Amino acid sequence: MQSPHLAAQLSKSMAEAASPASSGSETRGLSLPPPAPRSTLGRLAPGFAAKLNLLVDLMLVMGALLGSTVLMGHSIQLTNPDMWLLLGMAGLGWVLLGTTLCLYDPRFSDRAPLDDLALVSITVVSVTGMLYLERMLIAGGMPVVALSFFPLLLWLSVLGLRQLVFRRLAVREEPLDEALILGVGAMGRLTGEDLITRGRRHVIGYLAFNSEQLLSAVPGPVLGKTDRLEEVLCQVPVDIVYISGNVQKHGQEMQAAIKLCERFGIPFAIPAHPFRMDRARAEDSHAVADGYLHFVTHAPQPHQMAIKRLFDIIASGAALAVLSPLLVVVAILIKLTSRGPIFFKQKRVGLHGKTFNMLKFRSMVVNAEELRLKLEAMNEQTGPVFKIKNDPRITSIGRFIRKYSIDELPQLLNVLRGEMSVVGPRPPLPKEVEKYAAWQRRRLSVRPGLTCIWQVSGRNQISFEEWMYLDMQYIDNWTLLTDLGLILKTVPVVITGSGAS
Repeated sequence: MQSPHLAAQLSKSMAEAASPASSGSETRGLSLPPPAPRSTLGRLAPGFAAKLNLLVDLMLVMGALLGSTVLMGHSIQLTNPDMWLLLGMAGLGWVLLGTTLCLYDPRFSDRAPLDDLALVSITVVSVTGMLYLERMLIAGGMPVVALSFFPLLLWLSVLGLRQLVFRRLAVREEPLDEALILGVGAMGRLTGEDLITRGRRHVIGYLAFNSEQLLSAVPGPVLGKTDRLEEVLCQVPVDIVYISGNVQKHGQEMQAAIKLCERFGIPFAIPAHPFRMDRARAEDSHAVADGYLHFVTHAPQPHQMAIKRLFDIIASGAALAVLSPLLVVVAILIKLTSRGPIFFKQKRVGLHGKTFNMLKFRSMVVNAEELRLKLEAMNEQTGPVFKIKNDPRITSIGRFIRKYSIDELPQLLNVLRGEMSVVGPRPPLPKEVEKYAAWQRRRLSVRPGLTCIWQVSGRNQISFEEWMYLDMQYIDNWTLLTDLGLILKTVPVVITGSGAS
């Protein structure tokens, strides 16, 4: 919760002069330290709350199985090895599904309750179906464990504890959003201290206005002056920029920062009270609870966005279930026709520059990334994107699944996990983003997707510049009807394989 007096404190801090501090120094480099290596449990569930949540959920899986057996009037056969085998398989299935769906992702406390409900429900239903099948195979259908009440008991207990306990625990852990603060004066310092106190945003650093001293007692590294803002935004993922300046002193620099944030598509906040007020209070206190007015670069449509996310969950879950026979066949063909793994994980850039592992069926040879360096001169696409019509790295089965976009189907898992959407700009490679102009980085201001205007407008037959403009057109004019229209246009494009290589 934000302090009710914070807006007044920030208002008063506007009148304070920026004074040099006795300690601190400018941080000239922007490279962040590499993350510490994680244990196996740490990779499955990063953070104390997520680890505890995973361990408790595993106990709930066992408890729900045993509880359902007792409720159905059966005795618990502790000496029966089939029972222990089923219990172990249930726990293993829960861990595998929970990991696949990012159920214990460090951001789960910020996930919408609807998302949590959907992911937990899908996991419970999937584990239940798996147990019915295993009981048939292992125990010949005999009621070693009774499953009638299992999904209900598990669903209620897992969801209840996540909502009432673990989401609240996770809020107290590491901050999730990266904030950059412009200004090292009294207001910037107070803003940083408040963000640290509330704990949900990590202050990656400060940029000082030209009239301010770089040596300042702010709770974070000073990265230089505000003229480095574009450099910082290009190198470090930033979720929001707090422009903590005095309009009378730093008006021109604040205006330049606003324009740059607009070009990048990054949310920013400016002081709600440009003048000092001792008694006056904003009529709508909720809008300025943290002393700032918050802005985004495209029209906020919370209700439509909620419907979009609900559609993503239902569509991706249903598609994975319906297409599972095709996915199995493709996986077998890939394994039989070429050396290497079935799936290809590739680091892509998502919302606000944060990276994630995008999943695809492997359609190229194992050393495709190494061979790309030798083929750079053959690139047929303009801009930073690499495309070759007859790419020699593509395998025999790979050419077919790429033509009809079958290789993209595993990304339905990325959609289900919330890293992507069904419709949105395609997620770029980090190397491509490094070469983006500032206005092109605005495509990172929305969640990336499986399909967008580019996919139905010729794909590889249009230039990079046209591609970027089409994505901007989508972002600026987005509606649910736009998404529906693009989905309907994508189906014939996928079936005919037009524009693909």
